[in-house]
Amino acid sequence: MPIRKNGDHHTHQLHGAQFHSYVAPSRGSRQLCAWRTELAPGTAGTPHTVSHEEVFLVLHGSPAITLDDQRTELSVGDVVLVPESATVQLDNPGKSTAALWVTTSAGLTAVTADGGTVTPPWTR
Repeated sequence: MPIRKNGDHHTHQLHGAQFHSYVAPSRGSRQLCAWRTELAPGTAGTPHTVSHEEVFLVLHGSPAITLDDQRTELSVGDVVLVPESATVQLDNPGKSTAALWVTTSAGLTAVTADGGTVTPPWTR
């Protein structure tokens, strides 16, 4: 069904973050994925290099993003375009939960600094 009501999502946990998946091939889309990422206060993300572009929209809190070694503090309403093959790390140095809406193309994978490959289930 193309309409997702509040609460109609699958939740995954990885690297200290929660990923609430709403749109993915496993949920009926052909090309797009969309999810809400939540980071608890004090969360330090894991740097990873992405295979597809991503777009982040800050919904709540004050996360920080490091994009190809350039760190930027973010605020509600800020939008970040993560280019294909960029290395990204998302942190939450704030005192409250940070939430972001994320979109990408189906099939995104990521490679971590130690060479591991992550195939997020919310992009399948």
